[in-house]
Amino acid sequence: MPRRPSRQTLAVLVALAAEPERWRYGYELGREVGLPAGSLYPILMRLGDRGLLEHVWEAGIPAGRPPRHLYRLTGDGLRFTAEAVAVADAAVPGSSRLREAW
Repeated sequence: MPRRPSRQTLAVLVALAAEPERWRYGYELGREVGLPAGSLYPILMRLGDRGLLEHVWEAGIPAGRPPRHLYRLTGDGLRFTAEAVAVADAAVPGSSRLREAW
């Protein structure tokens, strides 16, 4: 298993795992987890490089607006998130806040 994810990375993973079939925009995701673009996009790139996240370009965009990337977890990403949440919960006895968020 790769090293334990940071608190920010775990927040992104949990947010994506809440609706695993839904494609998410980076801006929307950043607002949900409270991360600025300069922190969020490097996390998304690392997750993608590790095969935990898939991304596609948005289709059917209106004229004049640039396309955006859409993100969602892969099957490996969902399994990794479940393991990471379990490890984080075990590290804080009596806490199941992460699992409840998911």
